[in-house]
Amino acid sequence: MNKFLSRKFIVCVAAMLGSIGASIYGLHSDNEVVVIVGTVCTIISSAIYAGCEAYVDGKAVNEDY
Repeated sequence: MNKFLSRKFIVCVAAMLGSIGASIYGLHSDNEVVVIVGTVCTIISSAIYAGCEAYVDGKAVNEDY
C-alpha cells in the first residue's frame, strides 16, 4: 500500500491523467496533433515511472550487499 502513496507514483498518475485529459480534449475538438501528443505523453510518463522504480530498486539491492 505504501507504493501507491509514494510521491513518484502520485506524480506519475497525475501526469498520466493530464495526458489522458489532453487526448480526450483533442478527440473532442478534432485536433489530431493534441491526441497524438497526449497519447505519447501517457506512454512516456509510465515509462519514466518504471525506469525510476527500477533505478531505485537496483540501488537498494546494491546497498544490501
